[in-house]
Amino acid sequence: MVLKRLGSWLQFGLSAAAIVTVTSTCWAQGTANSVTETPNGAKQTTEPVFRVSKLVDNGTPGSAGEAPSKDSGPVASIARSETNPSAATAAPHPLDEAISLAHNGLGHMRSSIFDYTATLVKREQVNGKVGEQEAMEIKIRNPRMVDGRQIPFSVYMRFVKPRGVAGREVIFVDGQNKNQIVAHESGLIGFKTVHLDPTGWLAMQNNRHPIYEAGLENLVLKLVEKAERDRAAGLCEVEYTKDVKINGRPCTKIQVLHKERREPYEFHIAEVFIDDELQIPVRYAAYDWPSKAGGQRELIEEYTYVNVKLNVGLTDLDFDPRNPAYNYKGL
Repeated sequence: MVLKRLGSWLQFGLSAAAIVTVTSTCWAQGTANSVTETPNGAKQTTEPVFRVSKLVDNGTPGSAGEAPSKDSGPVASIARSETNPSAATAAPHPLDEAISLAHNGLGHMRSSIFDYTATLVKREQVNGKVGEQEAMEIKIRNPRMVDGRQIPFSVYMRFVKPRGVAGREVIFVDGQNKNQIVAHESGLIGFKTVHLDPTGWLAMQNNRHPIYEAGLENLVLKLVEKAERDRAAGLCEVEYTKDVKINGRPCTKIQVLHKERREPYEFHIAEVFIDDELQIPVRYAAYDWPSKAGGQRELIEEYTYVNVKLNVGLTDLDFDPRNPAYNYKGL
C-alpha cells in the first residue's frame, strides 16, 4: 500500500517536452514592485511573474490562462512563420529572437542562480485524465563546482495538498542513494522509508516527468532544444501580451500556437510567463488540440511557482533524509 501511494508522489519539473518551445521565447529586463528582499539578501516574489521584450501596450490587461481579445488584453505582437518549410528556412522565423533570448536566460541562471525555494502548484493530464491540483514546498540546488567540489543536482519536496498526500516527502540527489528517490508517505503509513527508481512505474504513476528533469535550469535547457526543433519544422505563431495579471501582479505572457496537429508538435497552445525581476520562467501551461471541432482546448499540464526565493544558501543537510526538520523514519 505504501509503494502504491508513493507512485503518485508527483514530479514537479515543468513539462520538458511540451514546455520547450514557449518558455524559450524570452527573458527581458524590467522592474517588479512586488519583489522583496529577505533579511539574508535572498530575493523573493509572492506570485509568478513573467516579462518579454518588444511589447506595445494597447489596452486593459487580461487574466492569466485566458486568450487575449480585443477588449480584454494588450497584444504586443503576433509573429507567424511561413507555411512553406523552404520559405521558413530562408526568411526570419518568429522563434529566432526567442531562441537567442533563451540562451541569454540560461547564461543568467548558470551565473547567478545557485539554489532556490518555492511553492510549486501543478496539475497534469496522465493517461487521458486531468488530475487534481497538487501543491508542494520545494528546494532545488543546481549542479555547480564550488571550491573544487562538485555540488550535485538536488531536489527536496514536501506535499501540502491535497489533504490525502499532505506530509509526503521526496528527496533526489544526483549520484547519491544509488540514484534513487528517497521518499515516505503521509499519515499512519509514513513510518516506512522507501527507495524508488526515478523512471520506475511506481515513481512515474500519475506523473508526466521523472524527478531528475525538475527545476528551472533543466527546463530552459529543454526549451532551447525544442524551440530549435520546432523552428526547423516551421508553422507556428508567437504572440506576446504584457500587463496580464497573475494574482494581481502584472506580467507578460508568451503564447505559441500550432494550428495543425502533426509531428513534431507536442501541444496546440503553450503559454509561459517570465518573472520581470528574477528573469526566470515561473508559470507554464500547455493545452492539447480540441477533441472535436469547435471544442475547447484541453489541458495537458500546468506548473506555477509562487513564493520564490533565490540563492538562500541551501546545504547538503537540506537534501538529507536525516535532517531533523524532516519526518523520515527507520533510517
